[in-house]
Amino acid sequence: MQNILLQLDTSEIQNTIDNTVTTLIEQITPELPHTSFITDLAFIMIIGAIVTLAFFKIKQPLIIGYLFAGMLLGPLSPFWSWLLPEGGPTSALGGVGILSDIEALNLFAEIGVILLLFVIGIEFPYSKIKSIGRKAIGIGNIGLFLTMGVIFYVSTLLGLQFMDALFISAALSISSTAIIVKIFEDTGQIKKESSLLVLGILIVEDVIAVILISSLQSIALVGTVSIESIIAVVAVAIALIVGTFTIGTRVIPPLIDRVAATEHREILLLSVLGLCFGYALFANIVGLSVAIGAFLAGVLVAESKSAEVSKLLSSPIKDMFVAIFFISVGALMDVSQLENYIVIAIVLIAVSIGMKFGGNMLGNIIFRQKRGKALRSAFSLAAPRGEFSIVIVKVGADMGAVSAFLFPMIGMISIITAIITPFLMKAGDKIIPAIEKKEDV
Repeated sequence: MQNILLQLDTSEIQNTIDNTVTTLIEQITPELPHTSFITDLAFIMIIGAIVTLAFFKIKQPLIIGYLFAGMLLGPLSPFWSWLLPEGGPTSALGGVGILSDIEALNLFAEIGVILLLFVIGIEFPYSKIKSIGRKAIGIGNIGLFLTMGVIFYVSTLLGLQFMDALFISAALSISSTAIIVKIFEDTGQIKKESSLLVLGILIVEDVIAVILISSLQSIALVGTVSIESIIAVVAVAIALIVGTFTIGTRVIPPLIDRVAATEHREILLLSVLGLCFGYALFANIVGLSVAIGAFLAGVLVAESKSAEVSKLLSSPIKDMFVAIFFISVGALMDVSQLENYIVIAIVLIAVSIGMKFGGNMLGNIIFRQKRGKALRSAFSLAAPRGEFSIVIVKVGADMGAVSAFLFPMIGMISIITAIITPFLMKAGDKIIPAIEKKEDV
């Protein structure tokens, strides 16, 4: 009887909340269609602003504030499961909470990644990228595959099945481009020489991630690696990059300057955003990451005389969508189930951070980088796992190739490593100057 009354009470509470929110929104904006996504977006912006302001006041990175806001808002948050145990709004994930249209959030999150990489690409004209190309490829491959091999071995020791170990080792060997770049932006380090090397390594890792996804799908389906698909992806990536740096840099920048000569900022904004999403779409069509296409589009804009104006116009739009990206990542994390896989997650986090740091340091030593520069890149790349890590495991989960617990576990690992990253980079900033002084002596 008490359970029935509790269900009735919580149902009435939820109905009251829903009716109140709907009524308020309709009174404020009667001309708008009041879909679930508009309600979700309102909560994201309001809660996100409050939480990130609080994190700014306590001098913590804003990215942690975004993730924390998402964890508060998400349908898998234990807070909402406790407050509204029955009858609350449910999402496609089956959870209870404020946010209901997670699929729409994922779409906007992808836009955030595209815009983030595009604006960063504007910071790096072709001449800068050319100077670190060979080093980035070498260091990126050494750090990634060394990390992947060790994590696979440790995963099997922890009792994970072969396919689980294979997918999780691939996922944890790839650093998060979105998280690292966002931290570089927030801390004003984006134009440093070491940041350019890190960005080059991240682009290399994105290409390898696409190859890994294709290879893992092949292994899951037929039990073998498709050499033809790997060769095809590498060939397409090389063709796109070479084509961009040869033909693209001669054709696109003059066209952008002609648009800028009209002195209509709206037209310039639409033109550069069209280039951004067009290039991202083209990269996706040929089987590569949209992030790679967006970054290359930014590089083309960087070659124009109006690069700074283009960046200034694009940045506010980028900031909004990037915030939605990180909040949506936080919202998708099932923190209530953390206790079920906490030991395995902690071990894998420790091993992946240690190996990523050591692997990148080894690569930097082989390619004779200065000690300070090597340490900066190693500290930056060591911790964060994010967008590609989640995608790789999700591919395995969708195919039924991996255990069900792997997806929420990689989600929590992504959250924890994202929180660790700013503090690890701050620690590096304190250690590196002393080492650089010794190196100069």
